Amino acid sequence: MSVVIVGGNERMYQQYREICRSFGYKAKVFAKMPADFKKKIGTPDLMVLFTNTVSHKLVCSAVQQASRCDACVIRCHSSSSSALKQLLSQHCAGCSQREACACQAQHSTLC
Repeated sequence: MSVVIVGGNERMYQQYREICRSFGYKAKVFAKMPADFKKKIGTPDLMVLFTNTVSHKLVCSAVQQASRCDACVIRCHSSSSSALKQLLSQHCAGCSQREACACQAQHSTLC
């Protein structure tokens, strides 16, 4: 399962990836908006938006891309590592396997 993290602290880039890896997810992290964001984002299964540390333009672009590929979107104000761990542990709590996630594309806020 792939996760795209939009926003957050640039210095936490590697920690975000390690946390995702510990849950069995592949992660792409975008602290800033690259020029070719639409091409780099790919087709994730889950998109995490750290709304405190990201521009409104990047949030709008990320949500648009998530709706294009039917990805679940989770918005979180905090960009801490504990917040990310909580989001990932709660995301598919009802699913038996992360590879076969039964979640519907939705917009939700968990923190």
